Amino acid sequence: MCIGIEEFYVDPVVLSNQGIDIILGMDWMKEHNVLLDITSRTVQMKSSKNGKVMHIHLPSHKHSSHTVNATEAQLIEKIPVVSEFSDVFLEELPGLPPDRDVVFGIELVPGTAPVSRRPYRMAPDELKELKVQLQEQLDKGFIRPSSSPWGCPALFDQGGKRLCVDYWPLNAVTIKNKYPLPHIDILFDQLVGAKVFSKIDLRSGYYQIKIREEDIPKTAFSTRYGLYEYLVMSFGLTNSPAFFMYMMNSVFMNELDKFVVVFIDDILIYSKSEEEHKEHLRIVLTRLREHKLYAKFSKCAFCLKEVSFLGHILSKKGVAVDPSKVKDILNWKQPETVTEIRSFLGLAGYYRRFIKDFSKTAKPMTSLTKKNATYVWSSNCEEAFQTLKKLLTSAPVLAQPDVTKPFDMYCDASGNGLGRVLMQEGRVIAYASRQLRKHEANYPTHDLELAAVVHALKIWRHYLLGNTCHIYTDHKSLKYILTQPELNMRQRR
Repeated sequence: MCIGIEEFYVDPVVLSNQGIDIILGMDWMKEHNVLLDITSRTVQMKSSKNGKVMHIHLPSHKHSSHTVNATEAQLIEKIPVVSEFSDVFLEELPGLPPDRDVVFGIELVPGTAPVSRRPYRMAPDELKELKVQLQEQLDKGFIRPSSSPWGCPALFDQGGKRLCVDYWPLNAVTIKNKYPLPHIDILFDQLVGAKVFSKIDLRSGYYQIKIREEDIPKTAFSTRYGLYEYLVMSFGLTNSPAFFMYMMNSVFMNELDKFVVVFIDDILIYSKSEEEHKEHLRIVLTRLREHKLYAKFSKCAFCLKEVSFLGHILSKKGVAVDPSKVKDILNWKQPETVTEIRSFLGLAGYYRRFIKDFSKTAKPMTSLTKKNATYVWSSNCEEAFQTLKKLLTSAPVLAQPDVTKPFDMYCDASGNGLGRVLMQEGRVIAYASRQLRKHEANYPTHDLELAAVVHALKIWRHYLLGNTCHIYTDHKSLKYILTQPELNMRQRR
């Protein structure tokens, strides 16, 4: 390879569909002491023959900012189907996203005046990192200097170095987008019979959507180094998740619940055979290419029998808890405040469908979260705390519900709460439980057992409606409820 009067020996990796003559990576530039001047769009390198510095001007080309990690490129080329779409897996986004049919807007409550807050104080190391990240965002075209009357303070996420903006003043006056995010359990219900899986994670997904021009000033954020505003959708804006979900559903509407499920920027492709999966994967990657959406290869996985997705392990056997996600729960220290209890129960509750009698087990802890309750961490609380941890580490693999087959539903009630189990062909599909409400504590056993059945029918209605269901309860008299000549008011409800 020749650059000017210099000759270089290179060992290139052949890529397809790039439309680029050659990509010189970081290793090559380091070896030859290459300097990049982003502002003037030039490359500087010293000639080994005469010692003169050569200035090479970069052409203004849409692909000039595309970079692909050499190791990733080699891996991509080894994966069937994926090798045809290496242009989807860029190491960096190629600048501002293209104009799309949808654009992110910020609708305000009528009569709202601009709000502005002073920048937060930062430590010296944080200021140094802030300056670096601001320059990176400016170079990529994601932000620009602003003179907006709006302004929210910038900060770093807790425990990390990702630049964020505290948009609460703006979010408080923003009309909320009510586009629904899918329930995780409902997503997994689509996987019946699936044996091969792939997952795709978009690269900085929010930055792949433009903000409506007239709304850009509203995203202004204040820093020690001035005021800036986003040209792309930013983290922290209240409607970002809902809008991104809307866009992704629009892109994959024809494939949803056939062989694709999407949760914000995470895409799961599932198939019943390897050959079928190749075709499904090709369709999904084609969609991404058509819409100029880019994925992060290091966070993707392809053609697997078992895959981690949204904190769960998915396989042909069913759905299991991801051990790597449970680790945070196992390492959780004893809660010392009501807020810490709520945080623990919120995280553990994400997997409550895997735990039999979750509500009953957690009752000593949840009682401390009630209004005006005195905080005393008793031995019962400690036992409940440790039991929940233990149950999560031994949680079963839950079967996927097959609506073509009959269901078995087991219900039980006691003074501690209501418990239910939904099964099919001897395998557990889900557990459910809740504590008794105040007025239910006075119910006779007959009505309490009936309440457990009714509650189970309500929460699993989407499985049971139109299907055969066998209900099992240890209260024999309930079998006559449908032929009982008179029902009291409670039973009628």
